[in-house]
Amino acid sequence: MNTAIVLAAGKGSRMNAGMNKQFIELLEKPVIIHTLLAFDRCAKIDRILLVAGQDEMDHIREEILSRHPVKKLDKLVAGGPERQYSVFNALMQLEDPEDIVLIHDGARPMLTAELIEACIAEAERYQAVSAGVPIKETVKVVDDQGFVQYTPKREDIWVTQTPQAFRLGLIKEAHFKANAEGYTGTDDAMLVERMGVPVKMVRAYYENIKLTTREDIITAEVLLGRLSDTSYQDDSRISAEIEVKK
Repeated sequence: MNTAIVLAAGKGSRMNAGMNKQFIELLEKPVIIHTLLAFDRCAKIDRILLVAGQDEMDHIREEILSRHPVKKLDKLVAGGPERQYSVFNALMQLEDPEDIVLIHDGARPMLTAELIEACIAEAERYQAVSAGVPIKETVKVVDDQGFVQYTPKREDIWVTQTPQAFRLGLIKEAHFKANAEGYTGTDDAMLVERMGVPVKMVRAYYENIKLTTREDIITAEVLLGRLSDTSYQDDSRISAEIEVKK
């Protein structure tokens, strides 16, 4: 069974929108609904767990899901004080160690079935994968005085995105170990990496952005508006449209 865990418990203070950024309307649907429906429409996904703040559960049920039903949504799970604990709470709802679980930021609504299915296929083979893209710009590694130490090859440096996908037994073990040792990672792949398990990168697309600022909302409106007739792999066409919109 393939389960998607969608995280919507963060407040997104940098958006300064006066509400959880995942409730902001994009093309007449809240951000979180665009994300949930991407998983809902994917034939490879069997069920979805949505992780939300305890104080927002009623709003999600009564004001959002009632207007925008998500067929494969199995449970609403209360989030924790940090992202890692929110994921842990959701993992504890799942049992079969051989299942594949995908963990995704609710604020990344530009998600395609192709990427979801690629992550599932690679996780079945490698146990642990993360969506991501190679960086476009040159990066310098510097010392504590700001002097360049060396310049890594761009093809060796990737920006991590979500979904990240794992065998359930592996990611549960990684979370238990991290919690027992008081370790907090910024993503779930880090918890697996520190166990010595290799994580396979899955090539995603640059448009798979996480909505963080108001400018990202403008970008998201362009991308979602072109979803039906534009491939996310066509970077040049989409990027040109974004510049015109801005």
